[in-house]
Amino acid sequence: MSDESRAVRVENLWKSFGAHVVLKDVNLEIEPGQVVVVFGRSGSGKSTLLRCINFLEEPSEGTIEVAGIRIVGGGHRTRAKRERIRQVRIRTGMVFQDFNLFPHRTALENVTEGPVTVLGKSAREAEATARELLEMVGLPEKADQYPIQLSGGQQQRIAIARALAMNPKVMLFDEPTSALDPELIGEVLAVMRRLATELHMTMLVVTHEMGFAREVASRMVFIHEGQIIEEGSPAQVLNDPQRQETRRFLEAVL
Repeated sequence: MSDESRAVRVENLWKSFGAHVVLKDVNLEIEPGQVVVVFGRSGSGKSTLLRCINFLEEPSEGTIEVAGIRIVGGGHRTRAKRERIRQVRIRTGMVFQDFNLFPHRTALENVTEGPVTVLGKSAREAEATARELLEMVGLPEKADQYPIQLSGGQQQRIAIARALAMNPKVMLFDEPTSALDPELIGEVLAVMRRLATELHMTMLVVTHEMGFAREVASRMVFIHEGQIIEEGSPAQVLNDPQRQETRRFLEAVL
């Protein structure tokens, strides 16, 4: 039975690519309004976890539940399963490290595309919402500009607005600042901080920005070789990590 008191529930998740096992029996729960930061070394399975949650990758085994929609991984994608995956994707906003904006569409058009084509909103309603979101991310004056005319930080903020336009229950961020120059990171983190503190958005964030995690995260999760080996509050994980692998990683990045 589904449980809508949990924004996200991951149970016994395994993911393999051929003989290579990337995720090993991962279990994770996120309550509405929580911000969970996932961190770990490159190749540890962080991004794959996010991609399994919205079925950009098919889990090899295990169960994913998002906002009451429960899907068992593995097996064939039947018509019923494809519809549940569609419902999960509607409920999850995804922000990638490389922006993924439509280059031939303006900032405004990028934000209105999903609500019109997927949610069936009118162009007028979608545009009104899009302009509010561009204001929220601090870029109302960039509505008619194309991605190539924007800085990396501005493109990522447009990408966040585009994800929010779908009115998601959960926002997934896959290293959203890793492709940015250092001076642009702060403007993206400021938007994410506002989502967490003012809008109480449920967020699962893969990042190495430990300052953001310390300030905003409800919980931190350390993934090592495909497994969650440490989990706790930012104060506990950052100040008193229990596992040697966590300590070694933090010594390298802090």
